[in-house]
Amino acid sequence: MSPGYQGIISMRNAFFLGKGGVGKTTTSAAFALAKARAGKRVLIASLDPAHNLGDVLGKKLKDKPLKVEDNLDALEIQLSAWVDRYLKDSRDEMKETYSYAGALNLDSFFDIMKYSPGTEEYAVLWAIEHIHCELSADYDIVVYDTPPTALSLRFLAMPAISNMWITELAKLRERILQRRQVVTKINPASPVASSCVDKDDDKVYGRLGSIKRRLALLQKLFSDESFVSVVINPDDLSVSEALRIKEELERIDIPFSAICVNKRGMSKAPWSLDDRLAGIPAFYFEFKPEGLRERDDLMKLDTHDLADAFDAAAAEGIR
Repeated sequence: MSPGYQGIISMRNAFFLGKGGVGKTTTSAAFALAKARAGKRVLIASLDPAHNLGDVLGKKLKDKPLKVEDNLDALEIQLSAWVDRYLKDSRDEMKETYSYAGALNLDSFFDIMKYSPGTEEYAVLWAIEHIHCELSADYDIVVYDTPPTALSLRFLAMPAISNMWITELAKLRERILQRRQVVTKINPASPVASSCVDKDDDKVYGRLGSIKRRLALLQKLFSDESFVSVVINPDDLSVSEALRIKEELERIDIPFSAICVNKRGMSKAPWSLDDRLAGIPAFYFEFKPEGLRERDDLMKLDTHDLADAFDAAAAEGIR
């Protein structure tokens, strides 16, 4: 993929994180619907392999934006398709970059890669890149309903972690090219002389630079252009999960913007927010024993205060 990331203007994104079952889909859908009915053009995207967004919105969704109602479009990322796309792009890039790759059995290698650690995380990452670069210009807000915590934290960390690898690989490639230059000067007849010695012309170095720019775009998206809400239930397990998310987000320099306490009143068991979460704005949504049966029922979750916090953060440039 060669996304047209250059020229993309800063926009607002809302990510809803949390462990499975706390109500991320309901909360993110209620937020998106409220913003749409307030006149904003909104796209809500489900990144969760166990898609429930279509059920909540009452629409059968696909991996392309579908109109739900005025100002509100939705899509569900098909993770398996994005894994296949990521592997195909990687295979094609390797064949293009390395002249000897055609002699290797790359198909067998990439069949194994499909089940390797990190593959799903990169697939989700490039799906977000696609939404940001190819679709977001048509909307005022993009809302992301994310997978359970573990996968979400891994793909959010990918730009920062991968950038460290790419930086070191680029340094290594520079040293290789410098040594080629030395060998060529000493022995112009050396086979090395027919190889690329200038990093400006080197396909490998150029590819590393391209990946580095893509990762920088995504890191900026997560760190500077996103409002990250963590959805919890009023119980100690959810609070512990929120603390773990907070620690990880701080480590990768992504702001923790809000806590959404969903299903308040569902249980009488005592609970409290940990003091370490005290500085983060918290928004409470009451448990609805009658359930949310239709799209309009989402408006019963009054997200106006959350929306105001989102607007204030957007006006301030998030940070």
